[in-house]
Amino acid sequence: MKPQIKTRQDFNYFFPIQTRWSDNDIYGHVNNVTYYSYFDTAANALLIEKTGFDIHHSTIIGLVVDSACSFFQELSYPEIIEVGVSIDKIGNSSLTYSLAIFKHNTESASAQGHFVHVFVDRITRKSTPIPDEMRDALKTYESPNASL
Repeated sequence: MKPQIKTRQDFNYFFPIQTRWSDNDIYGHVNNVTYYSYFDTAANALLIEKTGFDIHHSTIIGLVVDSACSFFQELSYPEIIEVGVSIDKIGNSSLTYSLAIFKHNTESASAQGHFVHVFVDRITRKSTPIPDEMRDALKTYESPNASL
């Protein structure tokens, strides 16, 4: 079953990314694994910019435990893309993101998927609750059908 293609209206955080020469594969388009890098970059940018998450010194870190991507339209170098991010679920120690990649000045996603961070103690790697300050800051980015 083909997923419904998301539009810009499904997101309220966008992170611009310039594709790089090395993103293209032998077939002349951005390689599929690179889309996951774009997702990872945008999700972490949201945490850093909007919650003040300190990736170098925080006592917790987010580990990716699940991800998926559906591809609809090729990307290639050189293009400026924008990754839309919304939060589908804020759990006790996890965040489920909805993400979509948009070509510049287009309304429909070229690719879309999800990404799950589980927050763990930096040293012990044991699951740890999302701090209240982070949780509160992320509520602004919840998708309309988010569950808490």
